[in-house]
Amino acid sequence: MNHEPAAVGTVTALEDLGTDLARRHKATESGGATVDPAVVDADMAGLERDGYVILEDLISAEDCARIRESAAKLLEHTGRNVFEGQRTQRLYSVLEKTRDCDRLVDHPRVLALLDRLFLPNYLLSQLQVINILPGENAQLLHHDDAFYPLPRPRPPVGAATVWAIDPFTRTNGATVVIPGSHRWADRRPTAADSIISVEMAPGSCVFFLGTLWHGGGANRSRHPRLAVTGQYCEPWLRPQEAFTLSTSRDCARTVSEDIRRMLGYSIHPPFIGQVDGMHPKRLLETS
Repeated sequence: MNHEPAAVGTVTALEDLGTDLARRHKATESGGATVDPAVVDADMAGLERDGYVILEDLISAEDCARIRESAAKLLEHTGRNVFEGQRTQRLYSVLEKTRDCDRLVDHPRVLALLDRLFLPNYLLSQLQVINILPGENAQLLHHDDAFYPLPRPRPPVGAATVWAIDPFTRTNGATVVIPGSHRWADRRPTAADSIISVEMAPGSCVFFLGTLWHGGGANRSRHPRLAVTGQYCEPWLRPQEAFTLSTSRDCARTVSEDIRRMLGYSIHPPFIGQVDGMHPKRLLETS
C-alpha cells in the first residue's frame, strides 16, 4: 500500500524532514499566484505600515445581493455574550450551509497576501457571517491571534478579512482599527490612541494582521450592517473552527482546491495533518 507521507524511521533531527513527503497528493499552487506581483507589493506595503489594507471592489453588487439573500434565510440567533454582541447575528459553519461565500474565502487577492505572510498550506481558521443590528454597542477591542500564547511584539501567526456586504460607515458598525498597533508589545489601547472606522463600499474587504487591535463598531443607524469574515492561520497552528468536523466530506469534495487545502486536506511538511499515516485527501476518495 502506498502510504502518504512515507513512513519515517529514526532521524537525527526533524529538520532533516522539512520537505513534502506526500507522493500522490503534492501541494498545489495557490490561486494567489495569478495576481500581479506589483499589486501584491502595494498591498503588502500598506499592510506592513498600518497593519491593515482595504481591498476595494473585489466582488460585484450581484455577489453581495446573493450573499444578502442567503444570509437572510440563515441568520437567526443573536450573540450570547458581550464579545459576540447581544444585538449581533452570527452564522457559523458557513461552508456547509451556503456556498455563496466561497469566492470570498479563496479570492486571489486575499490568497496572494496570505502567500507572502505564511508558510504554504496555511489554514482557514474561521468563517462567519456577521450582521450587526441597530443599537449594538462597540465590540471590545482585541487582536485576533491573542489566544495563541506567544509574546509580542512578533510577526503575526494569523490574518483576517472582513468583507462589506452592506456599506460600512462610521455610524452603522464599520470595523474599527488602530493603525500601527500590530507592532505593539504588551500595551493595550487607551483613549489617546487614534481609532479609525474602516469605511468601504459593498464588495470591498479590509485585510488585517492577527496582531492588529480592532473591533466591530457601534451601530447607531437604523439599518443592519452585514459582513462576512474569514480568518486564516499558519499551517502548524490549531484553527478556531474544526472544519474537518463541521464540514462534510461531500462539501469538501466540491469546494475549490484552495479552500479544500485550507480546510485541512493538506500536509504541512513533513507530516503534520496526516490521517492514518496518509495524506488526508485520501479520505475524499472513499465514501
